[in-house]
Amino acid sequence: GDARVRGQTGVLSERRGSYPFIDFRLLNNTTLSGEIGTKKKVKRLLSFQRYFHASRLLRGIVPQASLYLLDEDYLGQARHMLSKVGMWDFDIFLFDRLTNGNSLVTLLCHLFNVHGLIHHFQLDMVTLHRFLVMVQEDYHSQNPYHNAVHAADVTQAMHCYLREPKLASFLTPSDIMLGLLAAAAHDVDHPGVNQPFLIKTKHHLASLYQNVSVLENHHWRSTIGMLRESRLLAHLPKEVTQDIEQQLGSLILATDINRQNEFLIRLKSHLDNQDLRLEEAQDRHFMLQIALKCADICNPCRLWELSKQWSERVCEEFYRQGDLEQKFELEISPLCNQQKDTIPSIQIGFMTYIVEPLFERWAQFTGDTPLSENMLNHLRRNKAKWRSLLHKQHSSSRSNDHSGQVTGGQEQTLNEEETP
Repeated sequence: GDARVRGQTGVLSERRGSYPFIDFRLLNNTTLSGEIGTKKKVKRLLSFQRYFHASRLLRGIVPQASLYLLDEDYLGQARHMLSKVGMWDFDIFLFDRLTNGNSLVTLLCHLFNVHGLIHHFQLDMVTLHRFLVMVQEDYHSQNPYHNAVHAADVTQAMHCYLREPKLASFLTPSDIMLGLLAAAAHDVDHPGVNQPFLIKTKHHLASLYQNVSVLENHHWRSTIGMLRESRLLAHLPKEVTQDIEQQLGSLILATDINRQNEFLIRLKSHLDNQDLRLEEAQDRHFMLQIALKCADICNPCRLWELSKQWSERVCEEFYRQGDLEQKFELEISPLCNQQKDTIPSIQIGFMTYIVEPLFERWAQFTGDTPLSENMLNHLRRNKAKWRSLLHKQHSSSRSNDHSGQVTGGQEQTLNEEETP
């Protein structure tokens, strides 16, 4: 972590036209003191070294390759959880604790084994482990939401979707590996702020990708950098690795929420026309894109106890961005104003306009399987709970307003009585 940060000096140098006082290394816990100041040392730098394929070894940093020193009881519980990794009620927060914060690495190693990918692609286990550690470390643990636990959660969901009968019978080992890799790396090196923030602050990533799928392009390029650096696929023919890199890009770019309608319209057309031919690589790839999109936003379809945690985490990240925008006198982005945008209202809108339309189509594709029905049932129950909480908030707010009005009136009367 810290050694890698020190090795990146100058990568994020100030650019002409950027906000001169915003240092993107300090997206969390930023405090102004003069032009740039912090109360805490810089803990994390956006790791653009992946894009430039800089080698850790050249900087004298030995990649972490050791397995985790955990109490045998914890390891036993983690192994027991992995035996149920295909269950929708899988608790990724508990699994992350049992693996000492290594949920992503542990989960992927297991799933690659379960799906026979290590044998099929003749992968070296040490190299696979090293690559996965690189991916896990390039997530920002201080992000409340976009961190390695989210990546592990999305990967576990992807595993569940890959087992849906309608899809599973057509998938090749290459499809499965792409689906799992894309899920694991789809948000790698996420800075904890959204694309509009990067654009309006003239961040150089926004310029690099011309304001189009800025974060998703960065996640993809970072992943390619790590794949090449780790040499995980170096033994495969060049045309195979090039194809894998391109397909990974296509999958990760599909998670851009701005392209939601584009994918929904296309999926609706396929389902209405009944013209999906999963024997064809192109149609399988499209359904992998849809599966990844579902996995990425499946939190509202989880058990309430898990779903609520994710909702609170994502809103905390929104609010942190809003605080940052307020601090630098920028317009506060939608959903990022803690004073106006409540968690229940954000979640109800998200479920109604983004999650429900996608998952209803997914259920139509899968043929209303037990998993799809389970997810939709959780979605409806969770939405009802947020509505109930929103109603309580409104009732409490009206009660407080009424109380305030009475107090104000009493004060006015007292003042009038005291006036000679």
